Amino acid sequence: MSIQVYGIPNCGTCKKAFQWLKDSDVNYEFINTKEQPPSRETIQSWVAALGFQPMRNTSGQSYRALGDDKNNWTSEQWVEAFAKDAMLLKRPLFVKDGTAVLVGFKEDVIRERLGISTS
Repeated sequence: MSIQVYGIPNCGTCKKAFQWLKDSDVNYEFINTKEQPPSRETIQSWVAALGFQPMRNTSGQSYRALGDDKNNWTSEQWVEAFAKDAMLLKRPLFVKDGTAVLVGFKEDVIRERLGISTS
């Protein structure tokens, strides 16, 4: 099983996820989206798997700066926006075996989506 976690190192939710992954003995690769922004094609596959709405970082400055017309954007417009500014992506974003499975961090949900049993 291959797991990638996309986010930024100083994000509080990412830190919680990293600690949980460590405590659960889960091997993962961290991709810093500030240093390595995901490609448009990658983002498009994430939106296809998860939808654009859960992927929006609605608490960030980048999101607030977009203006009110963002409320009427299509999926394709969101893909373009995410590709231009990775800070619009909610964090962390979990990818398992090449498929986006979750954004944000909820222990019970990520345990289920990654197929990790409780010990």
